[in-house]
Amino acid sequence: MRRIAITGIGVISPLGNSAEAAYSDAVAGRSAIRRLDSDWSARLAAPVAACVNFNGEQHFDAPKLRMLDRVSQFALVAARQAIADCGLDIARLDRSRCGVFIGCGQGGGCTSDEGYLTLYGERLDRVRPFTVLMSMTNAPAGWIAIEYRITGPNLTYSTACSSSAVAIGEAWMRLRSRELDVAIAGGAEAPLCFGALKAWEALRTLASEDPADASRSCKPFASDRSGMVLGEGAAILVLEEWERARARGALIHGELIGYGVTTDAGHITRPSVEGQAAAMRAALQSADCPAASIGAINAHGTGTQANDGVETAAIKLIFGAHAYRIPISATKAIHGHLLGASAALELALSLLAMRHAVALPTMHLQQPAPDCDLDYVPNAARRGVPVATLMSNSFAFGGTNAALIVRGAD
Repeated sequence: MRRIAITGIGVISPLGNSAEAAYSDAVAGRSAIRRLDSDWSARLAAPVAACVNFNGEQHFDAPKLRMLDRVSQFALVAARQAIADCGLDIARLDRSRCGVFIGCGQGGGCTSDEGYLTLYGERLDRVRPFTVLMSMTNAPAGWIAIEYRITGPNLTYSTACSSSAVAIGEAWMRLRSRELDVAIAGGAEAPLCFGALKAWEALRTLASEDPADASRSCKPFASDRSGMVLGEGAAILVLEEWERARARGALIHGELIGYGVTTDAGHITRPSVEGQAAAMRAALQSADCPAASIGAINAHGTGTQANDGVETAAIKLIFGAHAYRIPISATKAIHGHLLGASAALELALSLLAMRHAVALPTMHLQQPAPDCDLDYVPNAARRGVPVATLMSNSFAFGGTNAALIVRGAD
């Protein structure tokens, strides 16, 4: 099996519209969660979210923009950044040996929401002519392939909150088995419309607004946590065979060495210790490295009552006494939960943190819950923390659990 390098990173996120800008805010612990100000936000029980500062008109001409939902806009711009970052000349590659692997949970939800308003709210009989093309879940991947004329596998994974972890892991498997030479992999999501927010609200998983400061509403592992806060954005990575990357002098951000994916198969929304632990165990086995070699963990860390205690217990089950020595970061506290794009954004931030020997902070953690007793790097980044190998966890409604393991470029 071949070694696989990560050579390109592109980010459109609530923390900033580049990998460096997002990392800068993550290290500083600056929260992008805000109170929503829209015509319908007063109808939400907790009108808070993590929005991207983004104007599609600055990136696309008008005819193309009319065909792109916000989710595809995010994906295309993040992919452009990643490809520019990796320094690959896509036109000189055998594009039949390149693939696109994107995680996306809800597709073009804003377009669908607008169509429902037109049909049922305004009782009009005409919707936008590109509604189907804009709202379909595989649109972001399709547009990336069209942009770069990539003719290899073009695959969209929709496994809720683990979608982009699965997309990156599946791309890695194709690369290491020599089926492909290059993959564009990551996730995109744009769920911040009234219909989607009301649906999530009805599920009773969203956080209540912090009465003192809306930006502190998401509190992973804290005793006063009340739920997750939705966010939007995209993160895209370029993966390629290690020796190819070395030969062309590419800057290597890290090496993807392990991937585990399992299914709870017990409840559609309730996480299980056994399922999450199984994904971590499978990732360690695929990486052929012992649990004690993991120097840091990016936690799924949603801030919900159900997840955080279960994830803590699963980490203890896999790592034993070593669990108490591992710095664990939960960055959803400041960028929100990007659903299908979360795993890719968190992996990108983790790679940059490894490069700078930093453990990213878990913000708004004043008092950990009694069953959350590990080292979550509370409230401030920890510098001078060299990490050779990191695990990133992503767990999802529907029961799909995924874990990725990366090694520093050095």
